[in-house]
Amino acid sequence: MNMIFMYEDMGRKMAKTTNTSTLKGKDFLSIHDLTTDEFREILDLAADLKTKQKCGIEHKYLEGKTLGMIFEKSSTRTRVSFEVGMYQLGGAALFLSSRDLQLGRGEPIKDTARVLSRYLDGIMIRTFGHERAEELAKYADVPVINALTDLLHPCQVLTDMLTICEYKGKNLKGLKMAYVGDGNNMAQSYLYGCAKAGINLTVATPEGYAPNDVVFENAMRDAKESGAVLSLTKDAKAAVRDADIVATDTWASMGQEAEHDERKKIFSAYQVNEDLLANASSRVIVLHCLPAYRGEEITDEVFEKNAQIIFDEAENRLHVQKAIMTLTMG
Repeated sequence: MNMIFMYEDMGRKMAKTTNTSTLKGKDFLSIHDLTTDEFREILDLAADLKTKQKCGIEHKYLEGKTLGMIFEKSSTRTRVSFEVGMYQLGGAALFLSSRDLQLGRGEPIKDTARVLSRYLDGIMIRTFGHERAEELAKYADVPVINALTDLLHPCQVLTDMLTICEYKGKNLKGLKMAYVGDGNNMAQSYLYGCAKAGINLTVATPEGYAPNDVVFENAMRDAKESGAVLSLTKDAKAAVRDADIVATDTWASMGQEAEHDERKKIFSAYQVNEDLLANASSRVIVLHCLPAYRGEEITDEVFEKNAQIIFDEAENRLHVQKAIMTLTMG
């Protein structure tokens, strides 16, 4: 890692950090944009920050810095984890909903980007169209972090990679993973994350719900470097056969509520249940980014059996996002 940490008084006081990361000052919009070294650097720092937090070791790497958090989509975990993360890093976070900004009244996002850059050290955005995050990043003079778009959810998938490391070991190459459900922003970010990590991933979706073609093509190019094998199928049982990790997500994402009843019928064969997991490895772990709709994409029985892992996964959002903020804003 390129972060230099110095400790005094039995490791409880920290000197200033020297951030020589190649991520310094950069936007974080997609895992696809990361080099393999940057991908691993985020995971290593996240693990280090988690240890420091558990041991009560101060890590105020962003002392005096401020993050603006633009929420055009609401969220429990995203708001709390970024806000608490900035506090633990010694900085401050400012919650900005659509009602708080002139964006909600028609101000161009490029103007908002240039104004906020005069006040803030970084901007986080959780929005609908990915092009909004890209435009914000284009015009902002400070790092922009993608906390979720309809296309990608990179913070969550890096979080899941950290969780997999904790349960399956740091060397992820050669592990087999299955994603079962909608080919949404989670499926698409898993393609990028597994391609970087060297995990063999199969995405199982119903006809017409496969991941974005461009994302899949990009991920396939990334996979050539790591040796990961990526594939798409409509057969959920085939996807999970011998899988070390199985992941799923809600069948109707935010903004798709009107399609909920129709999607329940279409996705009924893609529920993560005991029958499906009988095809997986005997040591399989199940991931879910939450919120979970038990009885739909996952059964209550499977969720509770994997609850410790799933809530470790939820906690890891805090540590991964702190690593991203430290490396880009430090």
